[in-house]
This record gives sequence, structure tokens and C-alpha cells, in this order.
Amino acid sequence: MTQIERREFLTTLSLAGAATLFSGNALIAATAPKKDKLGIALVGLGYYSTDLLAPALQMTEKCYLAGIVTGTPAKAEAWKAKYKIPDKNIYNYQNFDQIANNPDIDVVYVVLPPSMHREFVVRAAKAGKHVFCEKPMAPSVADCEAMIAACKNNKVKLAIGYRCQHDPNIQAVMKVAKEQKFGKVKMINSAAGYFDGRTDHWKQKKALGGGVMGDMGVYALQGARLATGEEPISVIAQASTTRPDIYKEVEETMMFMLDFPSGARAACQTSFGINMNYLQVNYEKGWLKLEPQSGYLGNKGSMSDGTIINFPIKNQQAKQLDEDCLALMNQTDLMAPGEEGLRDIRVVEAIYKSVRSGKSVTI
Repeated sequence: MTQIERREFLTTLSLAGAATLFSGNALIAATAPKKDKLGIALVGLGYYSTDLLAPALQMTEKCYLAGIVTGTPAKAEAWKAKYKIPDKNIYNYQNFDQIANNPDIDVVYVVLPPSMHREFVVRAAKAGKHVFCEKPMAPSVADCEAMIAACKNNKVKLAIGYRCQHDPNIQAVMKVAKEQKFGKVKMINSAAGYFDGRTDHWKQKKALGGGVMGDMGVYALQGARLATGEEPISVIAQASTTRPDIYKEVEETMMFMLDFPSGARAACQTSFGINMNYLQVNYEKGWLKLEPQSGYLGNKGSMSDGTIINFPIKNQQAKQLDEDCLALMNQTDLMAPGEEGLRDIRVVEAIYKSVRSGKSVTI
């Protein structure tokens, strides 16, 4: 081998090594010792991470809080002290990609405004890390498809944070639909909303993925989809606000009617101005009620035959995290993969299209 050939060989080898590092080396992953617990890094340290996910990660059996990503140095110091996170596992949004070199971190959980989901899911995938992403998955179908493709191309898994699908109370509703215990679904009423007193939050800003369909609306939509076990085929929707000084760019309340292939219909309501959280399903031969239907805890209900739906769980987020991590460890299907998030956003796009046109839209 000549000196020039040797130099070219070494350059090629070096580039190949770098490419392998940032795409998640499959050989290293395959030969690495199996872990009893997966390390999770939370990206974004707002309310949901601070008050719900971090405490839940103190209760989990299959995963633990291994790292954080934040743009606020004061938060980094506070979390470091509270959770004993080593400096090497603390990142900001600029050096985030260096997480590729950190074997402590197996999963990156993106807990940012929806407009930022695509960027950080793609960056995490390119770093060779599995990704959990909060709902809603992203503001557009195109974003969702890019996120799914990035994870597939980098041979990592993507789960959407649909905590309710891990709740046995919601699973009871899904079971009734699957087994057709009361015959076919005829009509659904699904509502999810609360009064939000904030006036300057990402949920009120269009550029950040705000609007009620960028948050609570997905719960109302999921209630209808899970209760039928079907995907809607058309929708007609109406947006409104009672506080136009606050909801200048996005809707405060959305009402939408869904049609399903079986003939079932769903009337859905979601709002940042109204407290409501329930699901009622009327079948050919009975009914089911759940109230609340999407709380962090305490979801419960009943059926027309006297069956009580009440399966208390210790912590919904801990259950979600453990079950998703167990699926990664066992290489089994995730309960709510990226494709599930995409299904919702297809409907959300159709809802906004219906609002603009004032007409029913085929999905």
C-alpha cells in the first residue's frame, strides 16, 4: 500500500467511524451488556418534566433519570443537586448532539413545545438514542413522517407519550370495543378541557404549536378513536374563543364531529376555557361512561350491565415509562409508536382544514 493509498484508507476509516458514532452503532448495541434499567434523559424541564416525569422516574423499575437537557443553567444546577445527576450527563440545546457519546443514556424523552419535537427527535435519532416524545407528536403530518423516518433510518425506536393508553381504565374501554360486548358503537361524546389562566404560554402561540388541539384536543380525539377501535373517515369542526385578547393566534375551544367506517359518530369538545373530562359511549345494546377519562390518576366509570371500571394505579407516568422501556429491552412492540401519533395529527390537520372551509373534510 502506497503512502497516498494508506492516507486515503485511514481517512475513509475515520469518516466511517464518525458516521457510525452518530447513527447509533448497531454492532456496539448488539454486543453491549444488557441493562437492568435504561437511562433516560429529559429534554426540556418545564412543568411536565419537573412535577410529573422526574418524580415518576423515582418510582420506576425499568428505567431511571440519567440526564437532562436544558437551556437554563439555574435549572441544570437545581436538578443536578436534587437528583444527583453527574455533570457529564447534563446538556444544553447547543451541545445536545454529544449525547451520542454517552452510554449512560439509552432514551431521550422530548418534553418541549410541539414545534420543537421534530428537531429534537431527529437529533436524538441521529445520536443513536431511542426516543420518547410527548403528545401531540408534532404540528404537521410532514413533521411526524420525518420523525418516524429518522428513527427508522437510525435503527432506534420512537414512542409517543400517550400515558392514557397504559391506564387499565382506558384499556377497559378499548376491550369493550374489540369484543363488541354491547354490539356496535353508535354514538360517542368525548370531552377534555380545563380553564387555563395563563396569558403568555406556548399554548397560546401558533409558532410554538399552541391552540387547544395542540394539547387537550388530542385527549378528546383519542377518546373517540380508542372507544371505536377505528380511524375516522371525515370531520366537521368549529373553533371559538371567549378570550380573544389572550387567544389571538390560536383557538381556545374546538368542537368537532367525527364519522367512522362502521357508521359510529363522535361529538368531541376540547377547551382551555372550560373544565370538562368525560367519555360516554352508546352501543347498540348498552352504554359505557368514564369520568374523568384522561386524568393523571382516578380515571373511572361504569357500564350499563353494572360493571364498574375502577383500576387504581400508583402512578400513570411511571407505568408508561416502565412498559415502554420493557418493550425496548425485550425488543417487542411499543404500545404507542410514532405511527399512532401520526394517526392523530392526520385528523388534527383535517379539523383545521374544516374550520377554514366551514365544511366537512374527508380524512
